Amino acid sequence: MSGYLEGVLVILLLNVIFAYAVYWPLAAGQLNLGVAGFVGVGAYVSAYASNEYGVSPWLACIGAGMVTFVLALIIAVPVLRTRGIYLALATFAFGQVLQSLFLNLEVVGGAAGYPVLAYLGIGGIAVFAFAVFLVTAFLERTRFGLNMVAVHDDEAVSDLFGINVRRYQALAFAIGAAFAGLGGGLYGHHFSYIEPQNYSILFSISVVLFVLLGGTQTVFGPLLGAFFFTLLPEVLRGSEEWRYAIFAVLIIATMILRPQGLVTAGELRAVRRLFGGGALAGRSHG
Repeated sequence: MSGYLEGVLVILLLNVIFAYAVYWPLAAGQLNLGVAGFVGVGAYVSAYASNEYGVSPWLACIGAGMVTFVLALIIAVPVLRTRGIYLALATFAFGQVLQSLFLNLEVVGGAAGYPVLAYLGIGGIAVFAFAVFLVTAFLERTRFGLNMVAVHDDEAVSDLFGINVRRYQALAFAIGAAFAGLGGGLYGHHFSYIEPQNYSILFSISVVLFVLLGGTQTVFGPLLGAFFFTLLPEVLRGSEEWRYAIFAVLIIATMILRPQGLVTAGELRAVRRLFGGGALAGRSHG
């Protein structure tokens, strides 16, 4: 495999993980614009653990996901009291606070960045990306996933039926943060360097677009969105200076023609009926 192809595949696998980090909060009706902050926390925590304590990259990345899960549960208490645009602004502010912390924390290099000594190849990243997809697909089919659909569709009705809305929203927020932390750790251990400038609001917005473009109604939406955003710019590489202009036009056209995303639950059900299988899962909300 050429170095270029491997690099593209690594970015694709990481983008899949980041897409599911945003998907879970959106599944509970939350727009998380602070996902970049959780990615940064995961990157620094895993790198520090492997650099200073000799923890294996695998365990360091898993541990980073656990740390961001707990951190998200803690901040979910005040943040999830807000709604709509105020929730988005609260998560944005949290992400900015974390980025400022990364820029000024000298123990991990501050603004100069932090080298990561241990290395994790494409095989390990592929295993984690596949595991994230499987966990998401499994949870979608459980009672937890069904209750998440109800919370997304109507919080008031869900509460009347005995669903603890705040608990499910907090868990969705934390699961997304765990995936973000895991992805951050994998990024640092593959590219061997962490720069705090990478964890800005632009990163968070880009990942949110993965999910909105792919579709929020089914577990395959984030996967398709990550493929679209990662591979299409490479396909257009031959267009030189028009590359990103064409890419932007295609995104706008897609959002106009497919505001519900590239794939919907109804379409997956139609495919399932066509082939007579039950392997494809889709959410029931619109």
